[in-house]
Amino acid sequence: MKIIDIITSDKPSLSMEVFPPKTTAAYESVQKATEDIASLKPSFMSVTYGAGGGTSDFTVSIASNIEKNYGVTALAHLSCISSTKEQVKNQLRQLKENGIENILALRGDIPDGMSTENLDYRYASELVSEIAATGDFCIGGACYPESHPESTDSFSDIRHLKEKADCGCQFFTTQMFFDNDILYNFMYRVREAGITVPVVAGIMPVVNPKSIKRICSISGTALPQRFCRIVDKYGYDSEKMKQAGIAYATEQIIDLYANGVNAVHIYSMNRPDVAAAIMNNVSKIIE
Repeated sequence: MKIIDIITSDKPSLSMEVFPPKTTAAYESVQKATEDIASLKPSFMSVTYGAGGGTSDFTVSIASNIEKNYGVTALAHLSCISSTKEQVKNQLRQLKENGIENILALRGDIPDGMSTENLDYRYASELVSEIAATGDFCIGGACYPESHPESTDSFSDIRHLKEKADCGCQFFTTQMFFDNDILYNFMYRVREAGITVPVVAGIMPVVNPKSIKRICSISGTALPQRFCRIVDKYGYDSEKMKQAGIAYATEQIIDLYANGVNAVHIYSMNRPDVAAAIMNNVSKIIE
């Protein structure tokens, strides 16, 4: 099923992101976690793509398993900054052969020490154009409510977003945010710029406070004082922080649905327990 059809229906959608293992030795445990999340029957599941494509085979394998054995629509990530055109062509062929028809097209992070000279791809819009010309894929892209960390200003960020939409992106998924007003302001600017494709709101339930500052420094995500007070109060205790983080994320999600944002994507961090708690908290709202 095409994700554009899922997120444009009248029913609110709640999807989950999982990531493939970094090594073959970790494959079984990661596969089990993704299967446990798939058994919850989210609206769809996205499977990330390792830096430099190092876990690309795992991405295809896990996405295919989710679709074939659990009946959950899979969204395979595909990044291009460190790939050749031939590598991307091969990856698209593998996805098609495995019945994956949804792709999240990303530039990807530039690996440390990598030269940016003579690259086959420099921008995600180039990858979007190539996918659009290759076959009948539903193409998504990433967006940053607080602007991409490399952007000079929010206006250029929105301009690049429109370029991706014009090249064939059918929907966008946001980077995580912890203040819904940031998203609402972003949505106003997006629509004002003439970008009409659906935007899926990305939410991360914070259950491990040790990683949050590092993640936010990379993504440029702001931490509201209200959220920081929760981390300061409960971050010393993993069980208390887990409950508080799930409650905070649930409140964000309910507010988004109530304000007309009908598609929400959970960065699950391969945690079936967290995914299950979130889905249970909003079960009546999304049924």
